[in-house]
Amino acid sequence: MFKNYNMNQLTLPLDLEVKLQKNDIAFHIHHLVESIPKEAFAPFYQETGCPSYHPKMMLKIILCGYTQSVFSGRRMEDLTKDSIRMKWLAQGYEPSYRTINRFRIHPQMQELLRQCFVQFRCQLVEEKLIDQQAIFIDGTKIEANANKFTFKWKKSIEKFQTNLIEKSNQLYEQLLEEQVIPAIAR
Repeated sequence: MFKNYNMNQLTLPLDLEVKLQKNDIAFHIHHLVESIPKEAFAPFYQETGCPSYHPKMMLKIILCGYTQSVFSGRRMEDLTKDSIRMKWLAQGYEPSYRTINRFRIHPQMQELLRQCFVQFRCQLVEEKLIDQQAIFIDGTKIEANANKFTFKWKKSIEKFQTNLIEKSNQLYEQLLEEQVIPAIAR
């Protein structure tokens, strides 16, 4: 016996938010971008020409791509067509790779992305989704729980908080130079 499967049956599109898990990264990206004040997006607004995609939507697409280790504009374009997460963040829009890359190289975008990178990490720490000393960029190292001396002192964590923010800024710059800029150039 098989479950009912009929390609000729008409199905109405549902809200894609229902298909995402409750703790999906897309919700965190959405809340992060929505928390950015409108003034930060003022340089992206234009009075003339064809209406452009909303900068918040474009930023959500880029940040979601970065969380999936996708740095190519073409691959991000493909994800807006295939990924439920990206479809929900883009609300059905499918910007081309040229549009995505033009948005990424906007002069104001570099600083905004850097701030989002640091803020997103801080937000994940506040919600206790990651450890305060964790910076997950490329390879994740998780401390073993087998030793009784694996605890961290609270004062040492607070002491090195500023160093962690500086490290995350440096890691973002390194990621930008090594992966994002070459992907845009390609």
